[in-house]
Amino acid sequence: MEMRTVSKRMVAALLLAGLAACSKKDDSGVALAKSSPSDASNQPAEGEAIPASNTAAAPVVDKAAVATLGKMGAYLRSLKAFEVRAITSRDHVLDNGQKIQVSGIQGVLVQRPNKFRGEISSDAKERMFFYDGKNFTLYADRVGYYATVPAPGTLGELSDDLENKYGIELPLRDLFLWGTDKARGGDITSAIDIGPSQVDGTTVEQYAFQQNGMDWQIWIQQGAYPLPRKLVITTTSDDARPDYSAVMNWNLAPSYNDAAFTFDPPAGAKKIVLVQLDSSSK
Repeated sequence: MEMRTVSKRMVAALLLAGLAACSKKDDSGVALAKSSPSDASNQPAEGEAIPASNTAAAPVVDKAAVATLGKMGAYLRSLKAFEVRAITSRDHVLDNGQKIQVSGIQGVLVQRPNKFRGEISSDAKERMFFYDGKNFTLYADRVGYYATVPAPGTLGELSDDLENKYGIELPLRDLFLWGTDKARGGDITSAIDIGPSQVDGTTVEQYAFQQNGMDWQIWIQQGAYPLPRKLVITTTSDDARPDYSAVMNWNLAPSYNDAAFTFDPPAGAKKIVLVQLDSSSK
């Protein structure tokens, strides 16, 4: 059946529900509005219909929560080398509306400004990505095909080049976009700081954002290393509301050499041409 995939981009946009103005909390830690004695007299009797509110709460944008994204992005851009491995889950929607979940692993090794090695592995596909500052190679291990093209001089330029020319998105691409104008963070319509949490034993702060067509949550490590540790994206423009999630494990002192970023074709691998997108379809 035809499948509609959830959006891959981790776009900066957060769901904000005005919890900060409330003072009372339930067992889950979510703030509740404090009632007054007069409230009791205004409650409907048992069995009586509850009247619908004529006004909806206006979305609130917590500027501190949005600023945290910028701080995280600046920190990520300051890292000269790092390695990230993410356990991912993505919903695919069949044409009958049923959601099918596909799990996978994505990993990247980065040396700024112009070295990159990445991998995507799932039941659906396996791909490897190599960038040595001069050439980019995409290798499909299961079928044994690879393609190599000349590449620009920086990782940021490479990311744009691949998407615009070939429709290729690097794994965990948004790690290089947060805090920049390319992260499309200007269309945030709501943002909230949910509070502290834990991801794989690491203390994090959970945030929720919202923008047109997408809700997403991010868990950022507390302290001097504001690393994104978990991400959940919900595509709200699709009635099925498919989700994408990633739980990330970081290594800020990876061991590698330059050979890690250069593709050496294995025996039997076949070279093919990477076809550019039709400009009329962009």
